[in-house]
Amino acid sequence: MAGKKGNTLTKTVWQYTEVLPEDTIDFLRGLAEGYGKIKNYTYKRYSGIKSFGRLTPVYDIMGEIRRSGIRTQLGLPSACFDPAVVDAVSDIKSMWAVVRSKLGNLITMNENLTDEDRIYLRTILKLDKTYAAILNHEDYEMPKKAKDLEIDAERLNNLLRRLTRKYLRKPEAGQSDYFSITPAGYAYKDGVLLITTGIHGKRIPIPLKDNRTSDRQLKIFVREKDAAIAIPVESRIKMHHDYTNTVYVHIGYKDMFTLSNGNVYGASLGDITAEETERLTEKNKKRARIRSVQKRSAESGDRKKADNIGVNNLGTQKYDHQKDKERAKTQIFINAAINRMLAAEKPERVVIARPVKVHKTKLPSKSANRKMTRNFNSYIRERLTYKCRMNSIELVEIHSKGTGNICSCCGAEGKRTASGFVCGSCGLQSTTALNGAKNIENKYKNMNSK
Repeated sequence: MAGKKGNTLTKTVWQYTEVLPEDTIDFLRGLAEGYGKIKNYTYKRYSGIKSFGRLTPVYDIMGEIRRSGIRTQLGLPSACFDPAVVDAVSDIKSMWAVVRSKLGNLITMNENLTDEDRIYLRTILKLDKTYAAILNHEDYEMPKKAKDLEIDAERLNNLLRRLTRKYLRKPEAGQSDYFSITPAGYAYKDGVLLITTGIHGKRIPIPLKDNRTSDRQLKIFVREKDAAIAIPVESRIKMHHDYTNTVYVHIGYKDMFTLSNGNVYGASLGDITAEETERLTEKNKKRARIRSVQKRSAESGDRKKADNIGVNNLGTQKYDHQKDKERAKTQIFINAAINRMLAAEKPERVVIARPVKVHKTKLPSKSANRKMTRNFNSYIRERLTYKCRMNSIELVEIHSKGTGNICSCCGAEGKRTASGFVCGSCGLQSTTALNGAKNIENKYKNMNSK
């Protein structure tokens, strides 16, 4: 999903090419490589502190990079060059958004700051030009909101500079397997996509598996023998006059959706993901043993055996294909469950709790880490958000505090056990998910009544 315009919503559909000749794959890989190099060049020049105040408009940056001669040097068509720069600048802006969010949290937690210190720092973080001037030790006009504060501005400015340098992480494109191309760089003819080479009048034919066409910017992913094309299309937003209910939803790991009315959708999602996690665990153990044999063979001088093991036993094509296949099956299950819930409950409003932020990068056990790595929670939320927008349903997120260990019946502190939720005060016994869903309902209604 890319954005919303009027009564339509932009979504992505996929188109696939036929099996392509090797020289065509090499051409597409060349475009992807050039695209990645342009992005890396943009990151290198414009993701630093000195360029923070220069990210808008992007056309100025595009002109500067074009004048540097790197586009001509790489032989990248303008139809791919322009999106590469826009893509990179967007990544840089996202990087700065992450830094500001991190600094905002640190400001809140810093006990050495006064309330007025925090007001000043948060004000600066919201003002691009002022924040950029402070980072670059330039003169700036004190914001109106901060003029009457009793603060040591220089001390706070030094704190901002120090924290920014500490948490600024410049993006990297790495090895790119995709590129974007504007409509000026392609055309269609008889079920074939014709892509510009940068040479006037010369285009490379890419035969397609269907006759779908587009007049929008495309993103083309280069695979081993073919390519996948992401096409943005406009879908009309639906209006349902019989959707009048408000539903309160707990998003869980075992059962996907548990509603406060007791209905469950996407039951046993956790069993599906756990089964695949166990399969991958066993597969990775076997691969680790084979890798050890390969290492010992190489160390003993038997390079032929080591190379054979690498070619015949440690390839990733089948491994990745199986992972993608299982992931796609789970995503189909998730989308079907969301569709069933919306059709059955007919909501005009869906209320959920915001995801709990965990500041640990790793969990205590390897099995817990593997399960979290394969966790579909973010995908579920993304698809629920999209489908609510497509059906004119209001999606409300409330803070999760008070929706976990609190008894939904009496409000006392309860206990979450392996078998469910138990309240020692009123004796309530419930599933953890159902208790959470009812707490979401109680909290939302209390917020509205106040």
